Amino acid sequence: MNSQVTHWLARDPDPKTRQELQQLIDTQQDAQIAERFQSRLEFGTAGLRGKVGCGPNRMNRLVIQETAAGLGHYLIAQLPDAKNRGVVIGYDGRPDSKQFAHDTASVLTSLGIKTYLTYQVAATPIVAFGVLHFNAAAAVVVTASHNPPEYNGFKVYWENGAQIIPPHDAGIAACIDQAAQQAIPYLALEQAEQQGLLHWLRDEYYQTYRKTIGASPLLQHHTKPQALSLAYTAMHGVGANMAETLLADVGFTHVSSVKEQREPDGTFPTVNFPNPEEAGAMDMVMALAKKVGAQLACANDPDADRFAVAARKADGEYQMLTGDQVGSLFGHYLLSQTDARRQLVGNTIVSSSLLSKIAAAHGARYYQTLTGFKWLTNVAMQEQTEQHQFLFAYEEALGYTIGSTVWDKDGLSALVAFAQLAAELNAQGKTVWDQLEALYRQHGLHVNAQRSIALAPNSPPVGDKLRATPPTDIAGRKVLIVEDFKLARRTFADGKTETITLPTSDVLIYHLDGGARVIVRPSGTEPKLKCYYEVVTPFAAGEDFVSAQERADEQMSLLIAEHQTSL
Repeated sequence: MNSQVTHWLARDPDPKTRQELQQLIDTQQDAQIAERFQSRLEFGTAGLRGKVGCGPNRMNRLVIQETAAGLGHYLIAQLPDAKNRGVVIGYDGRPDSKQFAHDTASVLTSLGIKTYLTYQVAATPIVAFGVLHFNAAAAVVVTASHNPPEYNGFKVYWENGAQIIPPHDAGIAACIDQAAQQAIPYLALEQAEQQGLLHWLRDEYYQTYRKTIGASPLLQHHTKPQALSLAYTAMHGVGANMAETLLADVGFTHVSSVKEQREPDGTFPTVNFPNPEEAGAMDMVMALAKKVGAQLACANDPDADRFAVAARKADGEYQMLTGDQVGSLFGHYLLSQTDARRQLVGNTIVSSSLLSKIAAAHGARYYQTLTGFKWLTNVAMQEQTEQHQFLFAYEEALGYTIGSTVWDKDGLSALVAFAQLAAELNAQGKTVWDQLEALYRQHGLHVNAQRSIALAPNSPPVGDKLRATPPTDIAGRKVLIVEDFKLARRTFADGKTETITLPTSDVLIYHLDGGARVIVRPSGTEPKLKCYYEVVTPFAAGEDFVSAQERADEQMSLLIAEHQTSL
C-alpha cells in the first residue's frame, strides 16, 4: 500500500488532491487511505462514475488522465483512422468537469488524436450529437448526470454515436490499467491548438444542434403552441439555454423558467438530489407552474439527457407522469404522425408492456432490449431496415430518444416533442391525462412499480434459489412463462422452451395470468435485488377511471406483498 501511495503522490498533477492525500497520511487515517487505494474505479459500459477525491478509487485529474490515455490507445488500436476522425469532448457544470474535460483533450491530442472540445458547458445530447456530425471516432462527456454533488463521471460514446457496449468496455479498461503504469502523455491546449489538433466547439456548433433538432420531421407538428403554457427547470444543470431556445423556435411563447435553478451550479443548492425522480426535486417547478397557471411543469436533469414532466389535473394540482406514461404517450403520438407500418419503436425489459400493444395496434414493428440506453440505441441500429426505420425508444427511468439525430437519450428534443403533443391535445380540448385514459381503455390500465429488497448479508444467491425451485404461481396468479436471461431460455407452463436472443444478464421475468409481470434482478455486488412489477387491468363496462385505478392499485399492492413474502 505504501509504495502505491508514494507512486500516486509522484504522479498526481493536482495540488488539491495531493494535499488531501498528504493530510490523510499525516493524520494516520489508514482506513480512508485503504478504501481509496484497495481498488480502482471500475470502467464499464457507462464509463466511470464515482466520488471526487484522491486515489485510484475516486474521480480526480490523474484517474481522468489515465482513463483518457487508455481510451486513446484503444481507439488507435481499434480504428485505423481514429487520429484523423477525432474525439468530441464536452462537460457539465460540476466544479471539476471543465478541468477533467481539458485534461482529456490534453492527453488525447498528445497521442496525435484530433479533439473537438466544447468552449463551455454542454448538455450530454449536444456532445453525443457531435459523433455523427463530425464522423468522429468517439465522444467523451464529463458528467455525473443526476448523481449527488460529490460525484463526477466520464461517459464514452463509440463511433456509431451510441454509448459503448461490450467488448469495448473491457478493452478500454485493460488499456487504462496499462496506462496507469506508464508516464502520462500530455500536451498543453495552446500547443494542441497550434498543432491543429484541438478544435474549439463554439456557439456555431451549438446552433448546428439547434437547427438539426428544429429540422427533425418528427418535431414539425405545430398545433397552437402559443395556447399552451409550461414551467421549466434545468435543475441547476446545463439545459436551460437550449431548452428555452428550442421551445421558442417552435412557437411556445408561454415558458416560465425557475430562476433559482436556471444556471449551472454543481452544488445543487435547492434540491437534496438533482434527480427529477426523487421526492421533492420537482417542487419548485410545480410551484411555478401553479403560480403562472401552466398546464405542464417540465424538467431536465442536470446534463439534460433525461426529461420529466408533471401535468395539471382536473383539481388544479400537478402530478408527475411516470417514464412509462410519457413513453406510451410518445409512442402513440409519434406513430399517429407517421406511416406507422414502416416504423420501429422499442423499450427495455423493465419498461411497460403498453408500448408493444400500442405498436401492434398501429402496425409498427416493436423491439425490446436489456436495461440501459446503450442497448436501446445499439440494437435499434441493427434492427432497423429500409422497411422499418427507427422512430422512438424509451426506458422507464425518464430516458427518451426521438428519431436518430442523437443515438442516446435526449431530454431536450423530448421536451419539445412533449410540449407539441400536449399542445395538440390542448387544441382538441383534451389533456395528457385524457389521452392516457383513452390508451388504457383501449389496451388495459397498466400500472408499474419498482422495489429494492435488502437480503440477509450471508443469504445464498436468490437467483440460484429461484432457478432451483421456480414458482408455479405468484400472488394467486399462474405463472405462464418464465424468461431467464442468464440461461437465455424462455420456458412455458407446458414445459416447452425456446432461446432468448438478447445478451445474457442475471434477470428473471415471470409472465402471469391476466397480463401481470414480475421481474427479478439480483445485484451482482450486494445482498439485494431489484423487483419490477406490472399489472394490467381491463376496464369493466361503464367503469370510471378512478375505480379502475383503485382496483389496479389494490392488485399491485397484493402482488408486491405476496411476492416479497415468497422470496
